[in-house]
Amino acid sequence: MQTLLKFTQFVSKTFALWAIIFAILAFLFPTEFKIFAPYIPYLLGLVMFGMGITLTFNDFGEVAKHPKAVFIGVVGQFVIMPAIAFCLAKAFSLPSDLAVGVILVGSCPGGTSSNVMTYLAKGNTALSVACTTISTLLSPLLTPAIFYVLASQWLDINASAMFMSVLKMVLFPIFLGLIVRSLFKNLITQASQITPLISVISIVLILAAVVAVSKDKIVESGLFIFSVVVLHNCLGYLIGFLAAQLFKLNTADSKAIAIEVGMQNSGLGAALAAAHFNPIAAVPSALFSFWHNVSGPILANIFSNMKNKK
Repeated sequence: MQTLLKFTQFVSKTFALWAIIFAILAFLFPTEFKIFAPYIPYLLGLVMFGMGITLTFNDFGEVAKHPKAVFIGVVGQFVIMPAIAFCLAKAFSLPSDLAVGVILVGSCPGGTSSNVMTYLAKGNTALSVACTTISTLLSPLLTPAIFYVLASQWLDINASAMFMSVLKMVLFPIFLGLIVRSLFKNLITQASQITPLISVISIVLILAAVVAVSKDKIVESGLFIFSVVVLHNCLGYLIGFLAAQLFKLNTADSKAIAIEVGMQNSGLGAALAAAHFNPIAAVPSALFSFWHNVSGPILANIFSNMKNKK
């Protein structure tokens, strides 16, 4: 068991490396990785189930302790990133499928890796976990609604179908995880230590499947759309931090908000794009998944050298 835990810790710490390796492998050998495409919703469900079995009431305690900070983080998540995505789609006159893909990933809740990055950045990890949890629980309602409002001018969008998809891929697995944890608390406490390994494998396979299916489109417009994704992510970090400072949050909280806003649940974006639109629409989510696992550690390193001021 100790060996498995050490391996889990190693894989979790080197998440960005595995994302890069498997993205390259999927690009070079797309046929071998296309077989995972139909399983993207189930792989995402595994990630969300893992989140569910690790949740405790203490994770919600931060909401009661610091409601202002959590509110700013969640609102920032569902306002700043979708707004930036919409502006970028307009500014660069993105083709319909790619515009929809960028706005879709922008409308998703915070990514679970944001919690690790906040910890490494010496930010308020409890606040990050609370924001991720609340934004994820709100995503079945807010993600389809925001996406419909911003992206419907490019393509016809069935918001109710998307609502059901997010419900099945996100909320149902989380609540299932909570139920399993309550029924088998002692067993799950031990098993939950290896859930990061399952999550990393699942997210890496989602990324690889999307890259494999969308290889031709990535070749055609990869550098351009990659630049848009990088800009989207970096602006999210910057505006998230400035918004937190504007509302007079301390430095540790501002670090958490910046990372929470800038990092998205790109696995959900890829799954929704694959389920409801042309596979090309999943390209921004795939590139975002790859990039934020590179930018996150870089920002965390910069933030870790920034002194926390109250």
